[in-house]
Amino acid sequence: MKIYRYLIAIVLAAGLQSPAVTANEAASLDALLDQVQQGRIDESRENQAREEEFDRNKANQGALLQKANNERATLEAVSERLEKEFESNQDDIDILKQDLQEALGSLKELFGVLQTAAGDSRATFDASLTNIEYPHRGDFMTELAEKMGSGSELASLEEIEELWFEIQREMTETGKVKRFNAGVVLPDGSEVEKDIIRIGVFNLVADGKYLKYDQETQTISELLRQPEDRFVSGAEDLSETEDGFIPVGLDPTKGQLLSQLVDVPSWYERSTTQGGTVGWIIIGLGIFGITVALLRILYMMYVGASVNSQMRNLANPSGSNPLGRVLLAYHENKNIDVESLELKMGEAVLREVPKLSRLNTLIKVISVVAPLLGLLGTVIGMIVTFQSITLFGTGDPKLMAGGISQALITTMLGLCVAIPTVFLHSMMAGQSRRIIEVLEGQATGFVAEASEQQHKAE
Repeated sequence: MKIYRYLIAIVLAAGLQSPAVTANEAASLDALLDQVQQGRIDESRENQAREEEFDRNKANQGALLQKANNERATLEAVSERLEKEFESNQDDIDILKQDLQEALGSLKELFGVLQTAAGDSRATFDASLTNIEYPHRGDFMTELAEKMGSGSELASLEEIEELWFEIQREMTETGKVKRFNAGVVLPDGSEVEKDIIRIGVFNLVADGKYLKYDQETQTISELLRQPEDRFVSGAEDLSETEDGFIPVGLDPTKGQLLSQLVDVPSWYERSTTQGGTVGWIIIGLGIFGITVALLRILYMMYVGASVNSQMRNLANPSGSNPLGRVLLAYHENKNIDVESLELKMGEAVLREVPKLSRLNTLIKVISVVAPLLGLLGTVIGMIVTFQSITLFGTGDPKLMAGGISQALITTMLGLCVAIPTVFLHSMMAGQSRRIIEVLEGQATGFVAEASEQQHKAE
């Protein structure tokens, strides 16, 4: 309405300023004035209606407030009554609990024992190999332990008997060897059904191989690495036998030792993998040296046998053995003077010495170099160890295990090569020395015999 007033004032002002107003303009102003008056009338009516509605609501609000107060008083009375009833019930519960404790007496200790036995049995059953055949007994143990722990309900006689039965059955199964069918996960990841033999609660065997039971996944898998042959052979005999007594290896730790076999390297893996490059060099050198020494020893045995055979027939020398060649030199030069014959015989013996002493020096060098290479590997391994300590500290021993392992393995390999090569070199040198002594002795004897004959002839 204020806007209309402003518009009227503006129009009147404009009319006063205008020198003349036409008839049409006057009609428009009258119409505008009528609209303004009608707006004032409508606004007045609306305000009056609002005031009447406010008066009516004012009376209703008082009634609503009185109703709300009455409801609040009623609810407060109910709340007070419920509080008293709750306190009374709580007192009754405390009295009943006290009566229950007094009534239980020594049974309270019994139920405590039942709770402990059920909890311990659940842990034992979950880790036991018998859990494969009786997988649901752990749920009963858990429910019984929770019931005894809450104290809201007592164990029934049937539940106590069930607990006793399960414990007794576990004790009985500990001393049994049983067969059953179950799925076995092979090393390649496939699963096949196999006839499994359970040896008490210690080991599982199938097709002569030891198995592993995973408690978390409840699966049976074949060990990636089997124990020694003597244990595997016992497992094979057990798999093929239906009754009787069969010696078989048991793991008293219920599979923990067998599981660790996967992480234990064999002697071949220790020597070839952990020894590093130096280890391979020592192994190759040892194989070469031992092979050459053995072949040389066999050759010297053959030569020694030929020399012994020739000694039994000195009158008919043969060029196929050292002694025969020395005797041929004597027969070819026996008519010359003694000094020349002695030189000829000495030359013939010296001609045979290199053949008899061949490769002795090589084997001796290998026996000396092998432990030196082992020492080199030890130094390299210790360097690797100290580098790991510098980078990662000493918190994790596994970080240092690689260098220490290389140091020890190379030392062991060097000694393993040096010790047999020393013995083989001694055998080779002894054989060649004995044959050379025979040649020198025979040559000296023939020279002495020729000297006696010349003295007699003079």
